[in-house]
Amino acid sequence: MIPSQLSLVRDSDDLLPITHGRLLDFPDDPIACLRKLHARHGNVCAMEEEGQRIYFVFGQEYNHQVLSDSSAFHSRFFAIRGSRNSSQRKLSSGLLSMNGDQHKRNRRLVMDAFMKKAILDYLPTIRLEVESLVASWVPGTERDIARDMTDFMLRLTSSILFGIDQPEVAYKIGHMIDHWVHLNHELGMGAFVADTSIANRYGDLLAYANDLEGEILNMIRMRKANSTGKDALSILINAHDGEGSISEEELVGQAALMFAAAHLTTAHSLAWTLFLLAEHPSVMSQVHEELSTHLDGGFPSLEQVERLSYTECAIKESMRILPASSYSQRITAMPVELGPFKLAPGSGIVFSQFITHHMPSLYPDPDAFLPERWRRINPSPYQYLPFGAGPRMCLGASLAMLILKTTLPTLLQQFKLTSVPNSEVSGKVISTMLGPTTSIMMKIDRQDGQFQSQPVRGNIHDMVDLREIKTIRRAA
Repeated sequence: MIPSQLSLVRDSDDLLPITHGRLLDFPDDPIACLRKLHARHGNVCAMEEEGQRIYFVFGQEYNHQVLSDSSAFHSRFFAIRGSRNSSQRKLSSGLLSMNGDQHKRNRRLVMDAFMKKAILDYLPTIRLEVESLVASWVPGTERDIARDMTDFMLRLTSSILFGIDQPEVAYKIGHMIDHWVHLNHELGMGAFVADTSIANRYGDLLAYANDLEGEILNMIRMRKANSTGKDALSILINAHDGEGSISEEELVGQAALMFAAAHLTTAHSLAWTLFLLAEHPSVMSQVHEELSTHLDGGFPSLEQVERLSYTECAIKESMRILPASSYSQRITAMPVELGPFKLAPGSGIVFSQFITHHMPSLYPDPDAFLPERWRRINPSPYQYLPFGAGPRMCLGASLAMLILKTTLPTLLQQFKLTSVPNSEVSGKVISTMLGPTTSIMMKIDRQDGQFQSQPVRGNIHDMVDLREIKTIRRAA
């Protein structure tokens, strides 16, 4: 989401790294704004308009300061929280809106759903959905990979979170959470500027949140009455500590957040990786050779996944160059010094995975897709942070990587994907997530190991250098 609080500045210092201008430039085009700020000011700076400021940090030093100190830098993901007893408040009260002891306790309880045993129990569900996706693809046709990956992750996330015994109920809730997240982003713009059209839709958000809470509560009560024990919601319901179990109100918030955090981020990572592989035949050839050597044509076992080292390099490089989570934010909980700035409590700070991942000092040729670099580099958690870092690092990182490392090999063993020539591929950061804003059209053929890139249009060229000749030369 966008920062929900801005610092009110009473005085200014011309020597400070501040850009004076329109604050809405940031949500209008986050990557362009972040790049300009970093190029002009370096690793710490601010934007200011009429006495209101947002602070920005980039790179390891400031990422470490902001992400490692959860007492000074609080999380507040949703701009619109609603009144204390509203459904909107309950839905937006998951881990990303918790701080202090409440966050620590709930994180311990929620962690049960992401321990190794739980993740292994999700494997049959992942396999079922991947094989269903494979069955829907017809060689010789063109498909929108972005749409396919979003639909696939909608079904998979709904099944993992709510169970597969009542799939249509689970998918309905998944669709509703997805729509609710989009509403929050659209209306969260009101945190920046007074806009009558936004204010008039506030009631629509509250009404939709009320319907969504009702659906999640019904699912919670069904699970309490007949728990399968294998889905994440059942695990959360059964989790307990010395203070008891998670309350129904907390379960509503955790369920909404877990779905919102997992669905689109993993869908975008899948789509971007398939696109990058299609546009880099030399990389795809090496992936294909590895898959042919270690797999048998079907869904890979955990033992087989561990042998796919180059495929993992390609996935990590995709999440570096096009990180699905491209920026996030913190709110100061106390007076803080951040570089040359002295921040008051309530100051909004943005940190950016995208900018850090594109720093030439950390990643030479940062705009080039070079999986080979992962054979020789080992960045710190604050230099490479597709899942965040520090005490609030994403709990679902291991599950997301398992989905990526099983889904992509299953698809790529059976199908060759080639971009539709001269199609448009563009992306934008919306609600902190970098995803496609156009279709990603690809021709689907039976896998034959013969790969060729095709020219595409769109702003993807502003984010990635797609020239294959450069990849070959630098990988040599």
